[in-house]
Amino acid sequence: MYLTPQRILIAGATGLTGEHLLDRLLDEPTVECVLAPSRRPLAEHPRLDNPVGELAALLPRLEGPVDTAFCCLGTTIKQAGSQDAFRAVDHDLVLAFAERARALGARHLLVISAIGADAQSSVFYNRVKGETEAALLAQDWPQLTLARPSMLLGARQEFRLGERLAAPLSRVLPGKWQGIEATVLARALWRLALEEQPGARIVESDDLRRLGR
Repeated sequence: MYLTPQRILIAGATGLTGEHLLDRLLDEPTVECVLAPSRRPLAEHPRLDNPVGELAALLPRLEGPVDTAFCCLGTTIKQAGSQDAFRAVDHDLVLAFAERARALGARHLLVISAIGADAQSSVFYNRVKGETEAALLAQDWPQLTLARPSMLLGARQEFRLGERLAAPLSRVLPGKWQGIEATVLARALWRLALEEQPGARIVESDDLRRLGR
């Protein structure tokens, strides 16, 4: 069975995947309105509501109702500047966004997590992602989709040397470890948003690639 989301809330619309997802949402005639808070202004569109500022400050001022929420937030330790700053975005801000989305009426939350997310991991990045997933599961959403993409491929606005060097190898890795294009991930997220599957669902990268073809 499929649902058609009408009013969408999205965080991270200026990021690699978020910008592709936003374009797709605005091209969908069934989407009535997209609420996309962002730090810098987005291109104007008649069905786009774009509050501008820091997300943490904007969250209390966002108005609903919304049907479905997408969280495309994410940073790196290098970009954030420290482990604490990384956690503030990839854990604290994600959870705050989810809580606000639920308060605005959203019944389905889709979150970009990461391959290897594990709250017990000895790897800091994976552990934070796993702790975020666990906290989201504890929010008891009517429908929660946790997407675990492998390395995201695509042209970023900021230069990431490690990703640039690893990208060619990631394209030939097997199964869920193979890199995934941000455009493919965006298509997969939209397809998942249309599915009515109550409860929580974790979607690994190989399934995301299949859904986004």
